[in-house]
Amino acid sequence: MKILMILTSHDKLGDTGKKTGFWLEELAAPYYVLKDAGAEITLASPLGGQPPLDPNSADESALTDATKRFDADADAQAQLAATHKLGDVDVQAFDAVFYPGGHGPLWDLANSATSRTIIESAIAAGKPVALVCHAPGILRDVTKADGTPLVSGKKVTGFANSEEAAVGLTDIVPFLVEDMLKERGGNYSKTDDWGVHVLTDGLLITGQNPASSGPAAEELLKALR
Repeated sequence: MKILMILTSHDKLGDTGKKTGFWLEELAAPYYVLKDAGAEITLASPLGGQPPLDPNSADESALTDATKRFDADADAQAQLAATHKLGDVDVQAFDAVFYPGGHGPLWDLANSATSRTIIESAIAAGKPVALVCHAPGILRDVTKADGTPLVSGKKVTGFANSEEAAVGLTDIVPFLVEDMLKERGGNYSKTDDWGVHVLTDGLLITGQNPASSGPAAEELLKALR
């Protein structure tokens, strides 16, 4: 069982002068759900090498057992420091794809033709694709074979407008994940802010927020079984 996990390379939070990147829990929690189930994990990012970590996700208040395990895992840290360049990755060599979130993907992966092709190729080949928190924003321009949005008519979730408002970034992000999914015809739903909410519709798996990242990986395993 080979899983491709794709992280952002974008580190600038709009024009705020602050840093962003990937959210640590959204990498660590699914990483161990998958790894402990025997998966072979490959990490990739648009630029390759060390992807930027959102500093807020390393704050004491955001740490979990999984993030602490990841920080202490020399092999995982070495893997993270040397992610493969996304353009060099052949999705056909993997059984599934998982996208952790963080705000970074809204700037780079949402606009990446390479990422778009990877998702479209995976779905066409019958491989499940999971995206959590802000990562469902990457689906903005992904289409089905007939050219319609991939999310059209599908049950989807992602970082809620109310959650974006709670972190004070509604006017900073390039677009709101919830609004975009609805505009593309997705059947969007959410639970309470920061609660666990994961939806599976065919090969597409989406999770609402950081707390949903481990459960989304569990759903990915079910899809692979």
